[in-house]
Amino acid sequence: MIRHRFVRANPGHPAPGFFFSGPDFASQHPHTGKIGLASGKDTATIPRMFVELITTGSELLLGATLNSHQQWLGRRLADLGLPVCRQLTVPDAGTAIADAVADAFTRADLVITTGGLGPTSDDRTRSEIARLLGVPLVHDAAVARQIEHAFARRNRPVPVSSLVQAEVPAGARVLVNEHGSAPGLALAFPRLGQNSPAGLLIMLPGPPRELQPMFDASVVPLLREKFPVCEEFVSVTLQTIGIGESRVEEAIRPRLDKLVTAGLEIGFCARSGEVDVRLSATGESARVCVGEAVAVVRRLLGKFIYSDARLSLEEVVVGELRRQRKKLAIAESCTGGLLSSCITDVPGASEVFVGGVIAYSNQLKERLLGVEPATLARHGAVSEATVREMAAGARLRHGGDFALAITGIAGPTGGTPEKPVGTVFIGLAHDAGVEVRQELNALDRATFKWISTRQALDLLRRVLFGLPLPSK
Repeated sequence: MIRHRFVRANPGHPAPGFFFSGPDFASQHPHTGKIGLASGKDTATIPRMFVELITTGSELLLGATLNSHQQWLGRRLADLGLPVCRQLTVPDAGTAIADAVADAFTRADLVITTGGLGPTSDDRTRSEIARLLGVPLVHDAAVARQIEHAFARRNRPVPVSSLVQAEVPAGARVLVNEHGSAPGLALAFPRLGQNSPAGLLIMLPGPPRELQPMFDASVVPLLREKFPVCEEFVSVTLQTIGIGESRVEEAIRPRLDKLVTAGLEIGFCARSGEVDVRLSATGESARVCVGEAVAVVRRLLGKFIYSDARLSLEEVVVGELRRQRKKLAIAESCTGGLLSSCITDVPGASEVFVGGVIAYSNQLKERLLGVEPATLARHGAVSEATVREMAAGARLRHGGDFALAITGIAGPTGGTPEKPVGTVFIGLAHDAGVEVRQELNALDRATFKWISTRQALDLLRRVLFGLPLPSK
């Protein structure tokens, strides 16, 4: 459960290190109502801030790179009670960045940009923002030293172009980049029609491995300091698998109507084979409201829910295998190693994963897994009989308390009327025997492989937790 309560300190005085000039931010803000008194006895709520996210990069608009910042920052900001109200992606060229930021300044309390802080000619965010605000770029010796140290650790000379990252807009607060060379920046900006600065601009680097740690380490404390919202925001995301988005909504909506009237917000996010249910509320009764909603959804969808802590399905499975001190072996055909890859993506997988076999050909199914030639001849490689022998053989030959096996027809060719493209058989061998699940995932190859992998992990999850198995 995500829970935050931000209470304003002395409302007439900025916190130490507050770099805005003029009166306290909230007291002069056109969107805010009453400010809580220092005694805390007459605290009124402050409406949610208007947050705008601007992602930069022509590669995002061309579809060459997935815009993961929108999802990640959207979630993190919502957790803080600062949900994104507007998002825009702009190219690197021309004045697009400055134009977008100038437009955001007319309505937003908080503007966050991503990308464009690096050393190349298309990294224009720093200079465009300085031009927009009418401030010079000044050399920051501390940033320059950090860049030099970063290259020294790799025993490489510092390219002259890299030192441009030490030029920062005058008055900006530098956000240290522990995983790269481009620092983040925080600046006050004047709201339209006001003489005193009343907004906050955050500029973050583009690479996720740099942006995400910087946001958590430097931006979150800054936001809590500058936007001390006097409301409690509570949010829980229940992650489900094995049930469609429409069925989820039909099951829970009627039972949550009263809570929605009381302020509960419900959101659904469908992913490949999975559906997230987000339950959130703001205010004094937020905890109770969300808690009651979670209890209702758990009662209705219990067996489909695999996490309320934003864990991946493989993290849940590996975690439970570790808790039970059980071992897992894998035999794959149509998924080509994707199932094993998902397991090994989880830290600590070495404690539970003995190994996997990719037996794509019938010969390897026979040689490495002990599948009988007669079984393949009679039933074919994609069949319940074959996957049973694959799972049992993997468990017997490679060890493990559990063995997962997958065989199927990924397409686009190879299907028959009896076994159309998308047919997949999943087997799970354990002490009680071999469980088999048959599915039809008539999708493109990549999605077929991914969803088949999810279904295999879900089968193992249900057995591990003693849940009812999916109906055939």
